Amino acid sequence: MKVAVECHSPLLQKSLELFLSKYLSSKKQCDIVVRDAECLDDSRCFYISSESKADLVKPFSKSQLILALESKYMELYPQKDLKEKVIAPEAEENSLDFDILENRIEQLTQEYKENILRAVKAFYEK
Repeated sequence: MKVAVECHSPLLQKSLELFLSKYLSSKKQCDIVVRDAECLDDSRCFYISSESKADLVKPFSKSQLILALESKYMELYPQKDLKEKVIAPEAEENSLDFDILENRIEQLTQEYKENILRAVKAFYEK
């Protein structure tokens, strides 16, 4: 899945670029164009707004965005295999995020343990 982002809002533009960094492409080569302005002339348009008729209603999370884009992609290109192109990179990212989280928890636990031992030693040395 290749996605282009064209938004009037610079904040939304940058947020979407960060969320979709693995899927970004030029407008000419993309499968879907994400916009914050309604477009009637392009079937590839994916409309994000606070209005109820939008493809994705603000506020949204990264996972909601990816799921909504996957649905739109399957609607536009039902013959293509989405699982290989979208879910595999997302699964790799999730496992990487979990490893980072696990390492951070271990580090914080070790620091907490050291602080407790220091406090106990200081108490008994008095």
